[in-house]
Amino acid sequence: MKKGYKLIFSVVLLLALTLSMAALTGCNEQAAPAAPAAPAAPAEANVQIALIAHSPDSILDDGSFNQGAWDGIQRFTSAHGGSAQFFQPHEASDVARIDLIADAVGGGANILVLPGFHFEGALYDAQDLFPDTTFILLDASPVRDGNTRVEANVAAIHYAEHEAGFLAGYAAVMDGHRNLGFMGGIAVPAVVRFGHGFIQGADHAAASLGLAAGEVVISYQYLGGFAPDPAHATTASAWFAAGTEVIFAAAGGAGFSVKSGAEGSGGLVIGVDVDQHAASPTVITSAMKALDVSVYDMLVDFAAGNFRGGNELMFNASVNGVGLPMNNSRFNSFSQAQYDAIFAELASGRISVNGSLSMGDIVVSLVTVNEM
Repeated sequence: MKKGYKLIFSVVLLLALTLSMAALTGCNEQAAPAAPAAPAAPAEANVQIALIAHSPDSILDDGSFNQGAWDGIQRFTSAHGGSAQFFQPHEASDVARIDLIADAVGGGANILVLPGFHFEGALYDAQDLFPDTTFILLDASPVRDGNTRVEANVAAIHYAEHEAGFLAGYAAVMDGHRNLGFMGGIAVPAVVRFGHGFIQGADHAAASLGLAAGEVVISYQYLGGFAPDPAHATTASAWFAAGTEVIFAAAGGAGFSVKSGAEGSGGLVIGVDVDQHAASPTVITSAMKALDVSVYDMLVDFAAGNFRGGNELMFNASVNGVGLPMNNSRFNSFSQAQYDAIFAELASGRISVNGSLSMGDIVVSLVTVNEM
């Protein structure tokens, strides 16, 4: 009997040891090192956004880049939570901009929106100084001494200004205007492309209408700055007095001075970047970049962990990145159907607009351009 117990005990013990070894083997398999996980996306409520101005006089309600970007930010926070702040530097320099970026990051911001080419040099350095911070750079790329470098924490967004300008020029001529003007702030790439597209759009409309060569004339000038200045209003008034019917003002805050000149002279204005119809009754339309849409989309991607960092992204007609605000435009005869037709040709690529920065590359057959 004792032998039987011993035999049973031995069998039980052997079975227990076998099960224990199997359990230990299973534990060892579960404890094997796993592949490192990708960084977790921030919860939507933890998206802390900072919009950084490039200079002390760059205001939030500028009717241009800051306002357009802020609209996209506000749309995001309203729908998804998080917070947003606007920062202005004490001076217009790369050092001051980097200091302000540091202040925003120190205050908890984890994604910064930087509007415009003024941030090219500052962000070239800041993307390394703040590797754990995400940046959305609008209308530029990080550049230092001619070298462009976009790190994984940066998305550099560009817009097809030449297509937006094309639409504005085309609409102006189709609406019956023949004596046009272009006033750019400074001859930086974005402004130059607006102007060159404007010329090509006017020429395309002239061809569509069967106009004679020289029947459409464009006065063309860069003002030398983006700040409002009474001198710009005086220049605009002089152009209107000389017969210019409508001026495309791709000039940031200086565009307000052009509008002032139009208001005192019976002239008309085409706004830029955002829908500027509310800025003046003289604004017949605006050559828009989808600033709000692009900023909102990038913030949504960031919150979802799908930020498209390390890339230069182009927002053009094919993705509704540019356009005219037809619902608020003040055209005499240019219709929604006409706009839809020309926009569809742009978006499909059937019409190609030359985005060259050299005026010599812009070939037109009917429009006369008088550079001032």
